[in-house]
Amino acid sequence: MEPDVLGAPYQSQVIDLGRDDEGPVVATLVSRRAQQPTGRAVLYVHGFVDYFFQTHLAEFYTDRGWDFYALDLRKYGRSLLPHQTPNFCHNLTDYYPELDAAARIIRAEDGHDTLLVNGHSTGGLITSLWAHDRRADGIVDGLFLNSPFFDFNAPWFVRRPVAAAVARVGRGAPYRIVPLGLSQVYGQSLHVEQRGEWAYDLTWKPLLGFPVRAGWLDAIRRAHLRLRAGLAIPGPILLACSERSFRGSRWDDSAALADAVLDVEHIVRWAPRLGRHVTVVRFDGGKHDLTLSGPAVRDQVFRELDRWMGAYVGRPLPADEATA
Repeated sequence: MEPDVLGAPYQSQVIDLGRDDEGPVVATLVSRRAQQPTGRAVLYVHGFVDYFFQTHLAEFYTDRGWDFYALDLRKYGRSLLPHQTPNFCHNLTDYYPELDAAARIIRAEDGHDTLLVNGHSTGGLITSLWAHDRRADGIVDGLFLNSPFFDFNAPWFVRRPVAAAVARVGRGAPYRIVPLGLSQVYGQSLHVEQRGEWAYDLTWKPLLGFPVRAGWLDAIRRAHLRLRAGLAIPGPILLACSERSFRGSRWDDSAALADAVLDVEHIVRWAPRLGRHVTVVRFDGGKHDLTLSGPAVRDQVFRELDRWMGAYVGRPLPADEATA
């Protein structure tokens, strides 16, 4: 373990993942321990054009006696190497090796017997599939999904026929840039130098994002198809999102009170496909990353999360749900 860029008490360790078609690959596991020794841990996984910087989220968990871990996935944030295409993958299962390694470190090496996984946006989609595919291993005891990326935020024609056509291109030319102009409205609502309150590295999380590649869109589309077919995540799931979405491409004050990235109705629509024990909570005034919303909404989010954790995580489910 080495000191993390966030400073003490955060530490980080590099996970060597070998090589892919672009060269060497790594992931980075950041950690912060609770004040007292504990067998409970949470693993946070960020979204697209993102990395872990939300220290107040870590403090929420450590204040409640949970050791906190966050994974910067390959080609994101701390793990992005100079020769790599930022945030790119060919398949969301590409991320399973670092998730498996992080879980092994948390459980086997650091001795935790309870693991809550907290996934945001694309991280919520990735961790949902991973929790489903690893369900027989008993790795994940609970799943908190913060505005998970369950569908493209576009009209039906774009989400289905156009996305399918782009996916076909992605299989033959995965690194081809797709001319999707990402709005900077969400970034403006967050960053302290814009209209927000959060300081983070704009080289790792730029306001306009990184170019979207055809192969990445294909990977996301295939993951969405798996979700729509139905998953069987056995543990309790808390899915949270905003009450509304912001549709504009230019700044408006309402953007600070809504999800400016995804269509929240899509999130809610596909929630039942995750498993048999899903709790859905929506927050009036919530941003895409609910934990970066205004102070009053953040407090509501943390109160609901605290209540859900106390009710479900670490407690055995009824027999009919535990064997689902």
